[in-house]
Amino acid sequence: MRIYLQKPAEPDSAPRFYHILIQKDLLEGWTLVKESGFQGSSGRVKKQHFSNRDEAEHALLTLRDSQIERGFQVVFLQGTYE
Repeated sequence: MRIYLQKPAEPDSAPRFYHILIQKDLLEGWTLVKESGFQGSSGRVKKQHFSNRDEAEHALLTLRDSQIERGFQVVFLQGTYE
């Protein structure tokens, strides 16, 4: 599952982006990857490991909801969506 969110530009700065995805890892678990920053620049990347897909999806959807509350809008979505 992959979700790309964007926050409109402010008068003095570029638009912000927030990219979150989950992927299966080599340790038979799942990794939640979070990348954020200003559009057009390299973002900051953080990773978090989960032992099963349900936990990773729950974390991804919770993170999506918190970013929407901060003013981000979903621009792109791929995979299962609840």
